[in-house]
Amino acid sequence: MSLPAATSQTVGPFFSIGFTWQNVDHLAPAGVSGERVKIVGCVLDGDGQPVPDGIVEIWQANSHGKYAHPEDTQEKPFEKGFTGYGRVPTDEEGRFSFTTIKPGPAPGPDGPGGEKTLQAPHIVVSVFMRGLLRRLVTRIYFPDEPANTSDFALNKVDPSRRNTLIAKRIDSGSGSLQWDVILQGPNETVFFDV
Repeated sequence: MSLPAATSQTVGPFFSIGFTWQNVDHLAPAGVSGERVKIVGCVLDGDGQPVPDGIVEIWQANSHGKYAHPEDTQEKPFEKGFTGYGRVPTDEEGRFSFTTIKPGPAPGPDGPGGEKTLQAPHIVVSVFMRGLLRRLVTRIYFPDEPANTSDFALNKVDPSRRNTLIAKRIDSGSGSLQWDVILQGPNETVFFDV
């Protein structure tokens, strides 16, 4: 006997109830190694209007390419105090920001000959908002990163749309990057099926 799956339910708009204690916008406390970066952006709807009540979550490896998860059994350093997880609500203007470190290259899928591959440094992003039945999943890649050319996921994206996944440098001195989420339209962010 099997039970039928329950239908999906829309999320929101009451994210402030019960979620605010889980908000984390600063992922890398003192003592965590790696290049510090601040990622700022906006979530915009299909009309270019800000989404004022969304949630943006991120998940990433540390600067060595190791995830803070028991299933990551790589022989790489674990950084105490770095979970790689962040969550922030968008503000009235649809804006969000995270302060973190640039992740190292994490293992990718095996190559055609069984050889081990590495993914380019990236951050996995989930977007939640009212009206969505399921979260949207995408990635942030880093500008001027040589490994972007060989990343398995980025290479599955049409070259004309890859720029929606690569953050833009705001100020080279501060390490600040701009990366926006555009939900629909000609400049729609690439989202992945998971």
